[in-house]
Amino acid sequence: MSNGIELSLSCHDCVRQGTPDCSDCLVSFVIGETPEELVMTSSDADVVALLNAQGMIPRLKFRHRSTSDQPTG
Repeated sequence: MSNGIELSLSCHDCVRQGTPDCSDCLVSFVIGETPEELVMTSSDADVVALLNAQGMIPRLKFRHRSTSDQPTG
């Protein structure tokens, strides 16, 4: 059974780090008050999606610094 990493996010790469969005983000919810990095497998991501769809946990508010300056369509 493979349990490889599917998603790895570092708060240092997020433009929302240190903003009010940070305190209500999935990463902060899972890791705690001073999050650094969230690593999830595809199975973890499926569970997160289910809990989020039911309003039981906050959504992921991560926005990568390198892509945040690009216009949204």
